[in-house]
Parts: sequence; C-alpha cells; structure tokens
Amino acid sequence: MQFLYLIISLLIVISDQTLKSFIAGNYKLGESHQVLPHIFSFTYVQNEGAAWNILPGQMGLFYLISIIAIIVCLYYLFIKKFHSKLFSTGVALVLGGIIGNLIDRIHLKYVIDMIQVDFIQFNIFNIADSAITVGIILVFIYLLFFDESEKNNA
Repeated sequence: MQFLYLIISLLIVISDQTLKSFIAGNYKLGESHQVLPHIFSFTYVQNEGAAWNILPGQMGLFYLISIIAIIVCLYYLFIKKFHSKLFSTGVALVLGGIIGNLIDRIHLKYVIDMIQVDFIQFNIFNIADSAITVGIILVFIYLLFFDESEKNNA
C-alpha cells in the first residue's frame, strides 16, 4: 500500500516540475496571463526564500530542512503506527511538494512560482506549495479528529 502513496508523491513532483518548466520556457520573468478571468492567473516569479519569500538566499538551511522533512515523511509512510488513508495521503502530498521545490532549489537556486489568485490578495505559489499545504491540512484533520478514535477502537 505504501507504493500507492509514493506514486501520489511522484505525480505531485511530475505535475509541479512540468508546469514550472512550461512557465519558465514560455513566460518572461514577471509576465502574467489570466487563466480564468478574475479567478486565477499564471505569473512567473522566482522565489529565493521559503513561503512568502521569507529568509531569501538561505539555500543551505532550505536544503537541510528539506532533507529532514523528506526523511520524516518517508518514516511516517513506512511505519505501521498510522493505518489511515487520510494521514498517509497527507504525508504523500507533503513529500511530493517538498521534493518538487527541492529540485528547483538544487537546480536553479530559487523556486519557480506561478499561480496567482486574482480575487484575493495572496502570494504567488506553485503546485508543490499547494500539495504541502493540503497535505498538512489532511494530517492535522487526522490527528485532531480521527487519531484518538482509532486508538480507542483498537
């Protein structure tokens, strides 16, 4: 079953890197095009920091955090402590997102971001960022609402 979760992670990495490659190859830095008017646009930016461009230029720190996070994700995917599809799917999404952004950091020394939400003021992000966010939300939902009930039923 863990193989399925590694496939989910791989699909996140492939979709993230494919879109990043498309944007980098077809957009000039700062160029923007509406995809769904007033909903979202693609805007090519280069992020040298972490989320919201915090700690710009700290690649060594980001490499270290990424490697530790990948090890932690793999640990939780392969131990038998959690038998939840919700938990494992969340961890798989986080893993794929971390790897997607790490590839950029190693290869480019920055992360390509492109998804801009037009109806609210929000930072530009990418598929990897979205996967990390959704994955963390799924893990928290599991830990907050299901973990104790599964322990009580065991």
